[in-house]
Amino acid sequence: MSSGKFNLLDLIFAPRCVFCGKPLARGEDGGVCAACERDLPRLSPPRRDGPDFVDAVCAPLEYAGPVREALRRYKFGGKKGYARLFGSLVAGCVRENLAGEYDLISWVPLSSERLAQRGYDQAMLIALATALELGDVAVETLRRTRNSEPQSMSGSAEKRRANISGAYEAVDPELVEGRRILLIDDIITTGSTISECARTLGLAGAESVAGAALALRTGGSLD
Repeated sequence: MSSGKFNLLDLIFAPRCVFCGKPLARGEDGGVCAACERDLPRLSPPRRDGPDFVDAVCAPLEYAGPVREALRRYKFGGKKGYARLFGSLVAGCVRENLAGEYDLISWVPLSSERLAQRGYDQAMLIALATALELGDVAVETLRRTRNSEPQSMSGSAEKRRANISGAYEAVDPELVEGRRILLIDDIITTGSTISECARTLGLAGAESVAGAALALRTGGSLD
């Protein structure tokens, strides 16, 4: 086979940047090209006050531009392999902003209906990858008891809270009783979902809940 054909195959099958989709050049590893590494919308400060029932939240990136598009491909385009990079980014943020503030890593779960449609739970995969990077494990603490309209289609913060109210239950109250929980999601927007999860964990006996995500939507309060 000619060197030209080898070059064509390299171009077709080369690893691509998770955020912009361009083939990674030699020396670019970890799933991010040099341009995106430089220009991604990093969240400053990455740690914010949490919504109701959540002590604090942190995220490395703002939910905008290439981050938003990458998350859409991850959630709706079957790109579950992105979870490894996303988990690495979340883990770095947790190390810097929430170290020593949690005993147990968990995630915001999907409903069984949406899990069947999608084929994977995107927050669970990020949580597992995050825990692995932190030398820890992630465990299931919550289950979704009913399906509801996606939060992105629920409108105002008040409607989002109503949409998600009572939608979760603790899997094993003995597991969370007296524990400080780090709850991981892919995106935190208004904070309604993670707030309801934290409320449920608190009722089950959790001492506290902190949150982490790959991205946080800025421009509004987390309530």
